[in-house]
Amino acid sequence: MTHASLELTLLPADAAAACLPDLATLLHACVQGGASVSFVLPFTAEDAQTFWRAKVLPGVAGGAVKLWVARVDGRLAGSVQLDTDTPPNQPHRAEIRKLLVHPDFRRRGIARRLMQEAHAMAARLGRTLITLDTRTGDSAEPLYASLGYRTVGVIPGFARDPIDAGKVDGTTIMYRQG
Repeated sequence: MTHASLELTLLPADAAAACLPDLATLLHACVQGGASVSFVLPFTAEDAQTFWRAKVLPGVAGGAVKLWVARVDGRLAGSVQLDTDTPPNQPHRAEIRKLLVHPDFRRRGIARRLMQEAHAMAARLGRTLITLDTRTGDSAEPLYASLGYRTVGVIPGFARDPIDAGKVDGTTIMYRQG
């Protein structure tokens, strides 16, 4: 697979709403694949649509959330959000939310490219501090470190494992400056 078939798009609100079924499919596949992104099984396609419609689209429409999608040969392969809805004393900060790559498209550099787009937008907006959290030990941790993120610490037992309801995972809090 070459990057020539990879297309990254910053979605305005109307395009994000039109993309809702594909976004729901992406989130559903990631959760079914074990991604720790706030949800646990059972998790339905309807649950995924509700998340995007209620939690993300209003922020995109209001301008506080920037949403990118990655398409490979026209198929939605990934997404990431940059949340700039910060308090008045934090206009220099933003948060990365829900970096998702469909299991069929992992290990192809899509997550890195999505993060680079979010970083570029953060810089244009004067957001010099970016924060995120990720499941401790997750495959995303080395990616974030390679993009300049530093670990603040780990909160043990932070969230239920998406697949094994009897297990709780830690979360690693990270930041990037510049």
